[in-house]
Amino acid sequence: MVRQDDRLNPQGARDHGGGLDRAMARYGGVRSDWIDLSTGINPHPYEVAGLLPSDWMELPDHGAFERLSDAARGFWNVPGGAGILPAPGASAVIARIPALAAAGRVQITLPTYNEHAAAFAAQGWQVQEAGPAEARVIVHPNNPDGRLWDAADADAPLTVIDESFCDVTPEATLIHLAERPGVVVLKSFGKFWGLAGLRLGFAIGHPDLIAQLNDLTGPWAVSGPALRIGAQALDDTLWAETTRVRLASEAERLDQLVTAKGAQIAGGTSLYRLYEVDDAAAWQDRLARAHIWSRIFPYSKTFLRLGLPPAHGWARLEAAL
Repeated sequence: MVRQDDRLNPQGARDHGGGLDRAMARYGGVRSDWIDLSTGINPHPYEVAGLLPSDWMELPDHGAFERLSDAARGFWNVPGGAGILPAPGASAVIARIPALAAAGRVQITLPTYNEHAAAFAAQGWQVQEAGPAEARVIVHPNNPDGRLWDAADADAPLTVIDESFCDVTPEATLIHLAERPGVVVLKSFGKFWGLAGLRLGFAIGHPDLIAQLNDLTGPWAVSGPALRIGAQALDDTLWAETTRVRLASEAERLDQLVTAKGAQIAGGTSLYRLYEVDDAAAWQDRLARAHIWSRIFPYSKTFLRLGLPPAHGWARLEAAL
């Protein structure tokens, strides 16, 4: 059941995945006891290697930003007319995007990732689910249900296309719209590459918008280690191709495991699966007693979202279910 009043309350509490401190306070254990399936982060991270002492000791230079941007342009087939801004996570860009235009109406189809509505509301925008608007946000694929959008949906003077989970379905990308005036495409590094703690993301869009965002973020926004690791990973297309196959196989395995216990598939991507269950809070409680953390939502009593377990977590998840 979805409660519209909760979904349209961007000023309320921002629920997110993670939050193991809260889970431990209620169910006990230490962090190493827990398996966190609430975030949709690849449990098989890209292997970090090749860092230099200078990456930690020196301010990043222009060349390091250029190498990362070139790698991003190649990996995502960014149009030549679009600009690229590396940032300390996609969330850092989300918070600044509403300042790109005078506050007005922003259309955000719900349910979806709640930081967009919160960021626009915090800067005086009126958040609405439908109707004419000066700005629009589409999360592609959508979080939590995996819905894919079309190019025709990028129809507002300022359009944000959040592709944080699109690296598992690169054929669906709307990156070709990035050179269109008023369009910003967001990319997240931490989810697909499994390195969320690195805090790296990208804004890709019309050069005028990217220049504005660059002014808002300031110099040296991305750390030296993130610049080097990001460039290495984006150049490693073989790892990306192999990882997509592995994630798809494990998502199918997860579906089989959870639906066998009575859940129904409600959507998702190969990094997270959304299920319809009889009582989401009861399912979360049962899993938490086995020190497995899941994601439920304040606007639904029946939505349960699970990420992929690490290799050692499958047996524990099956036993807990």
